[in-house]
Amino acid sequence: MEMKKSRKIILTVIGIIVAIYTLFPFYLVVMNTFKNANSIVASPVGFEGVSFLQLMTNLSSVVNNSNFNFWYAFGTSVIITVISLVVLALFGGMAAWVICRNKTKWSTAIYMIFIASMIIPFQVVMLPLISTFRDVGNFVGISLLQSIPGIVFAYCGFGGAMTVFILTGFIKGIPYELEEAASIDGCSPEGTFFRIIFPLLTPVITTVTILNGMWIWNDYLLPSLMLGQNGKVKTLPVAVQAFVGSYVKQWDLILTAALLAIIPMVIIFLIAQKQIMNGMVEGAIK
Repeated sequence: MEMKKSRKIILTVIGIIVAIYTLFPFYLVVMNTFKNANSIVASPVGFEGVSFLQLMTNLSSVVNNSNFNFWYAFGTSVIITVISLVVLALFGGMAAWVICRNKTKWSTAIYMIFIASMIIPFQVVMLPLISTFRDVGNFVGISLLQSIPGIVFAYCGFGGAMTVFILTGFIKGIPYELEEAASIDGCSPEGTFFRIIFPLLTPVITTVTILNGMWIWNDYLLPSLMLGQNGKVKTLPVAVQAFVGSYVKQWDLILTAALLAIIPMVIIFLIAQKQIMNGMVEGAIK
């Protein structure tokens, strides 16, 4: 009993240390948005110089700054994230369902390709990706670089593997008799998917959507490559980087801009964390 109690205490202490280590950067961002530049330099960790009025001043300076263009970048990030998530959920569910129900060598091979693509680091394909998108865009007459359709297409490609992998494991636990009954009642394959399968996927799709949404919203590398740091289309992370370039020493404005980019996903995660856990647990049970 004493050994178990000691082990529990040690694990608790380790958990607290890891939590502090993880949350400390977020603490620095939030705390320093309440300060001016001089206070941040003088005391970046402490509470000296903290003022709610200064927070309002920093927010106003960032939102109304033409170099940052907050509302345009925010709207662009929302559009890219929402469209990408809808496409991933819809077509990922379709692909996972077909792979599960078609027991052929081709379906197995396609599934293994999805799994293998998750192993390849993005840094390996980022330069060929840009040249390929440029060539394909020139061929079809549609610009895939520095455009919203192009980056949405890229996100669907990079996020599709994980989406199909998670949804496939969930669909395997859905009784095939439900689909047979729907077929006997005269339901088409499309109707079976949208009326029977897709509603049952709601918990796991919620989990996958939130995980993909956090990645897409916070991603910097792919938008910076495809949209460019000086392009007309900018997501919030790219806009923040451009803002940092304009105000190298004004840390109060830089950290406030970073906080504005972080807050939406933090709020969504706090609201939907229960759905995330429920989706993971149901997927594990199935």
